[in-house]
Amino acid sequence: MAAANCLLHEDQFLCSICLDVFTDPVSTPCGHNFCNHCITQHWDMNVPSQCPLCKKVFHIKPELRVNTFISEMVAQFRQEAQQEASSSSSEQQVSKPGEVPCDVCTGTKLKALKSCLVCLTSYCETHLEPHLTNSRLKRHQLMDPVDNMEDRMCRKHNKPLDLFCKTDQTCVCVLCSVLDHKTHEFVPVKEEYEGKKAELGKTEAEIQQMIQERRLKIQEIKQSVDFSKEKAESKIAEGVRVFTALMESVQRSLNKLIEEMEEKQKSTEKQAEGFITELEQEIWELKKRSSEVEQLSLSEDHLHLLQNFTSLKAAPPTKDWTEVRVRPPSYEGTVVKAVAQLEETLSQDMKKLFEAELKRVQQYAVDVTLDPHTAHPKLILSDDGKQVNHGDVKKKLPDNSQRFDTGLCVLGKQSFSSGRFYFEVQVKRKTAWTLGVARESINRKGHITLSPADGYWTIWLRNRNKYKVPAGPDVYLHVRWRLENVGVFVDYEEGLVSFYDVDAAALICSFTGCSFSDRLHMCFDPCPNDGGKNSAPLIITPIKCT
Repeated sequence: MAAANCLLHEDQFLCSICLDVFTDPVSTPCGHNFCNHCITQHWDMNVPSQCPLCKKVFHIKPELRVNTFISEMVAQFRQEAQQEASSSSSEQQVSKPGEVPCDVCTGTKLKALKSCLVCLTSYCETHLEPHLTNSRLKRHQLMDPVDNMEDRMCRKHNKPLDLFCKTDQTCVCVLCSVLDHKTHEFVPVKEEYEGKKAELGKTEAEIQQMIQERRLKIQEIKQSVDFSKEKAESKIAEGVRVFTALMESVQRSLNKLIEEMEEKQKSTEKQAEGFITELEQEIWELKKRSSEVEQLSLSEDHLHLLQNFTSLKAAPPTKDWTEVRVRPPSYEGTVVKAVAQLEETLSQDMKKLFEAELKRVQQYAVDVTLDPHTAHPKLILSDDGKQVNHGDVKKKLPDNSQRFDTGLCVLGKQSFSSGRFYFEVQVKRKTAWTLGVARESINRKGHITLSPADGYWTIWLRNRNKYKVPAGPDVYLHVRWRLENVGVFVDYEEGLVSFYDVDAAALICSFTGCSFSDRLHMCFDPCPNDGGKNSAPLIITPIKCT
């Protein structure tokens, strides 16, 4: 704590108890000097009273007196040190917010360079000097400056927390190790520090790995959003093209209808104009004859009247207009016919659109085979696992957890938990069947409800011509002709299950907004053979692109 010009005298002013410059120095009867507070506290804790230096014992605690000479010397020493510190403080950094200040500085606090684990004090460059030069202070353990040095002392025994109790996972002092934790396992704080530091390094590496994974996940999500945006824009463009073509087709049909009716109206008007022209011509001629007759009738010339009477008596030649009519053209059925033609055009356009859609989903075709371990005992499976129909005899099969025991169902061996897949099934010559996909975790025992709520997404045929979706309540489907080949397409992430009439290249129906959280299997139910009326099998067919 001294400046450079005081180093030769510094040892004379250090208390041997606190190892710092004297504060209120007092002398013992044996002639040694200590801080008043230090020696008093020492004797309060140690009985009988003993000099810390020469070990002289005082059975009666001596009365201490201030050593005025030492006090004056210490005051002078402090003043010189303070002046030196003040002169050098401009060269040292003043403690800023967040930095550890020197505990010894008075007035302006300088930035601490080190903290002493023995003194429990933080020192700036000037006040750290004794710890770097004094032989006794050099033995003290220094570390980078930290706040709250008192937290590094055992609150119970006022000793440094030098040990780590591995049993209780806490820092303790040497007295704690022999008193409160005597049966526990200890290691030096430094040793535990090294171990924990290594663990922190591993933790930091794991955290960095987690950060990197999350950054990659963000990148993946952004890429998914970009892909979704591109897909949406592509579909929007496709939709615009399709609907524009449809609207243009509608507009063409409307223009044709208007043109046809306007043409009929023009023809009617032309006919009427011809009649009117002809009538006006006859009126003109009749008016002329009327004028001639009127003039002749006014003539006083007897001979002239008689000579022209015959030619003027008869009316000029005219047309019989009695049955002449301008009949408006018939427009009945014109609009209906135009709409029918438009419907036919749109139907052809829609067929082309569905053909393109079916061709697109057929790209996701997968090879499907039936799983005999799931088949109801009355079902008959072909050797290649591609056909299934109902038999009258119930086979003796192991009643495993995968097998249906009541519903005439069988699942496909293949299962999917992501992506898209498509398969086709021939249902020709059957009067009843069920077809679709099902969750892997569906109930396979007892009564089964084939609805989405129970993990089934299917369509049915019942009573030869009633197609429906068992969705609770059931929804009947309008199918224009009997289905022979059905395609099933699933988009797992999109939550979509679609059914197609392969022969007509038409969409039958779709389940949308499905929430899949399990693996999906293809599901087949050929239904009872009905005395041979429904004996035809369900056949998984190879894909022939439409």
